[in-house]
Amino acid sequence: MQIPSQDFLTQVISTLKDYSPCDVADALLKFGLPDGGFFPNLNQVSSNDSCSVGVAYTVTYAPMDDPRPELKQVSYIDQAPPGSMIVIGLTRSAQLPGAPYVKITNALYGGLMSTRAKYLEAQGTVVFGRVRDVSEHRALNYNVWSYGTGICAPKGAVKLVAVNEPVEVLVEDYYNKNEEGSSRKAYKTIYPGDIIIGDENGIARVPVGRDVYDDEWLSKIINYIPKRVEADELVAKDIMDGKKAKESQKIRRANL
Repeated sequence: MQIPSQDFLTQVISTLKDYSPCDVADALLKFGLPDGGFFPNLNQVSSNDSCSVGVAYTVTYAPMDDPRPELKQVSYIDQAPPGSMIVIGLTRSAQLPGAPYVKITNALYGGLMSTRAKYLEAQGTVVFGRVRDVSEHRALNYNVWSYGTGICAPKGAVKLVAVNEPVEVLVEDYYNKNEEGSSRKAYKTIYPGDIIIGDENGIARVPVGRDVYDDEWLSKIINYIPKRVEADELVAKDIMDGKKAKESQKIRRANL
């Protein structure tokens, strides 16, 4: 497997900025990801009316009774790379399979963090937990996604235990069933360096440099997206001209 070069990743990100997570998901579905890279249950709490795309910079919090030591001397927000998407999650023990999806009611992220993130030219922040200071994120025109909101700071409830390590997210896996036919619970992982793209529709992860996801696979993704978007634009025109949707989709997507 060939891990994509930095120059190639820059090209991929530049291409994806012109599209949406929905466009990306269509391509991911086409080339082997049955969930389209989607992470469910997140809401966009602040928007600058544009799509955010960047390389995942990951942060993990744990409950105070977690055996891992707290990274007391680390300020993750001051290390956020330019162009990154900040991804914040909780350890497995603090997650729930259903709403509100986490046991911690304290906010993991607030307005001062977005102020610093924007100064450092981060592209957005994804929080698999609660956030606070919604009006501050909005005033900054900085994109933020979360499971919900809160009013309390994280101090005393959680501690920082990892930066730039994989973030695991508990979801319902509808693509794998147990013996009774019900969907299983599964952990989906965001790795540091993955590409994250998000807008009002939600968040998608484009896996980078793992398993079969090499530069050849990424090339297929970015080559397919504009063709699919063009085809769907033609479908929309056909429908407005009175043609049947199913027939038009079949014809316009025939060569994709």
